[in-house]
Amino acid sequence: MSGMTTTTDSPPASASNGELIRWAFGQLNNRDATPLRRFWTDATVQRFPDKTCKGADEILAYFNDIFTAIPDFHMEIVDLVEQGDHVFVQWHLTGTHSGGPVQGVEATGKALAIDGMDHFVMRDGKTVSNFIVFDQLQWARQTGFLPEDGSAGDKLAKGAFNGKVKLQQRLKRS
Repeated sequence: MSGMTTTTDSPPASASNGELIRWAFGQLNNRDATPLRRFWTDATVQRFPDKTCKGADEILAYFNDIFTAIPDFHMEIVDLVEQGDHVFVQWHLTGTHSGGPVQGVEATGKALAIDGMDHFVMRDGKTVSNFIVFDQLQWARQTGFLPEDGSAGDKLAKGAFNGKVKLQQRLKRS
């Protein structure tokens, strides 16, 4: 894969599935998912943690919302494994949540450093499906949706939750 640039509008014609995905990540880092439409069909399914998108229009709209919300969006490929039609990518996303809402959370202005993985199924140069997971706890703490681990707010939230669990257990025994 060495030597293949990620800034061209088209991947090499002879690219493997893994090389196609590596090229696609380069396009995402340009914050332009439009060239990726070539990989999506009306039946392509991308299952993000907060939403399942089907077809090129929904997938492109999702990415455009992310690029608006995180204007300095960048994904580094940590590892990529290709096995036939399957491509697995471990990645690290960085950026600033400053442009708009993501997953229903208004822009916080906070820096993000999120770890995640994609599992692509590719056939004949097209994405059949992609299952995306990322560390939701990192996301929630970094945006301020949840308090930092060990903070006073964290202890208060855990205490309230544990109190609820204990109450529910007592009510079940009654």
